[in-house]
Amino acid sequence: MAATEFTLDDLKRILLQGAGAAEGVDLDGDILDTDFEELGYESLALLETGGRIEREYGIRLDEDQLVEADTPQALIALVNATLAPAGQAA
Repeated sequence: MAATEFTLDDLKRILLQGAGAAEGVDLDGDILDTDFEELGYESLALLETGGRIEREYGIRLDEDQLVEADTPQALIALVNATLAPAGQAA
């Protein structure tokens, strides 16, 4: 899939497909700067999410950077930086 931008809606869709949503967590709220753990997603769920993103978008995410991306905003920035053509700033 040739995509130029990964959005919060894309992330929410992939999170829900892979791990669902924790009870009492509203993914439609202001979650950009909320830690994934607070949203009910632990490291295993995030690795699964990273794998789903890689397959769907045809990219390869650095595992160390993926682990360090502890908020939706950080993960979206990582994916968009990876999607950006070589030599072009994200």
